[in-house]
Amino acid sequence: MERPAWAPEGVDMTQASPARMYDALLGGSHNFEVDRQAAEMAKKLVPDLPRVALSNRAFLRRAVRFLVDSGVRQFLDIGSGIPTAGNVHEIAQELDPQCRVLYADIDPVAVTHARTILSGNDRADAFEADLRKPADLLERAKATGLIDVDQPVGVLLVAVLHLVADEERPGELVSALHDAVPPGSFVAISHLTSATRPEDAAKLGNNAAQQNKIGIHFRSRPDITAFFDAWTLVEPGVVELPQWRPESDRDQHETPGRSLGLAGVGRKD
Repeated sequence: MERPAWAPEGVDMTQASPARMYDALLGGSHNFEVDRQAAEMAKKLVPDLPRVALSNRAFLRRAVRFLVDSGVRQFLDIGSGIPTAGNVHEIAQELDPQCRVLYADIDPVAVTHARTILSGNDRADAFEADLRKPADLLERAKATGLIDVDQPVGVLLVAVLHLVADEERPGELVSALHDAVPPGSFVAISHLTSATRPEDAAKLGNNAAQQNKIGIHFRSRPDITAFFDAWTLVEPGVVELPQWRPESDRDQHETPGRSLGLAGVGRKD
C-alpha cells in the first residue's frame, strides 16, 4: 500500500482513525482507504451520518464566534482532527486577527497536516497530545508559548469525549481542564448521544467496536450535561447540535428531534 506524501512515517494505514473517518464524512481528502471503507459502512447503517458531521462542524463555527464575541482571544482545540474548511483559526482570526489558536490531537496525521496548513501563521500551532493525560497536554500547550493560562481560554472539546470510555473518567478530564484555566474561560462540548435515536446509536457503536476497533460511546443527555457540572452553562444549555444558537436555516443540517449529537457551552465564573 503506497503511503501518500502527506502521511507521516509510522502511521498504521490498515487501522481506521476517528479523525480521518470524520474527514472522509466531510468529503475531505486526508484519509486512507480503510477510513473511507469504515465511513461507508457507518453510512450504510445510518445514511444521514454525514449530516451529523456537517451539523457538528456548524456548531464549532457558531461556538467559536460566540466565544470571540464574549472576549476570548485564545483557543485550545483538543481532539481537533484533520484540518478542513472552517478551521478554528480561520473563524477566530477573521473576527480578530490577534486571536491565538492551539490545536491538539492524538492522530499524527492530523497534527502533521495542521502544521503544514499553519506554516507562516505565528498565532496558530498544533501538537500531538492525549486528552486522557490532561497534565501532560496542558504542559505541552504552555510550552508552545501561544497560550497564556492567566488569561481566559476557549477550550474546545468538539466530538472527542465520546471517544473516551467511562472507565477513563471523561468527567474528571473536563474538570481538570476547568481547574487549569482562569475565570472568564469557556468550554464548548459536542458529543454523540443515545438520547434521540437509541437504535441507530447502538448500531453505530457496535459497528465501530467490532469492525474498526474504535470505541465510540453514545451517552445520554444527563451524562453529557454532567460534563458541565463545574461550569456555568450558557443559554440554551445542552441541546441538539442544530439548536445551539443557529444563525440561519443553513445551520439546520438535521431534522429537529433526530440529531445524533448534543452540544453546549459553559463559562468558568
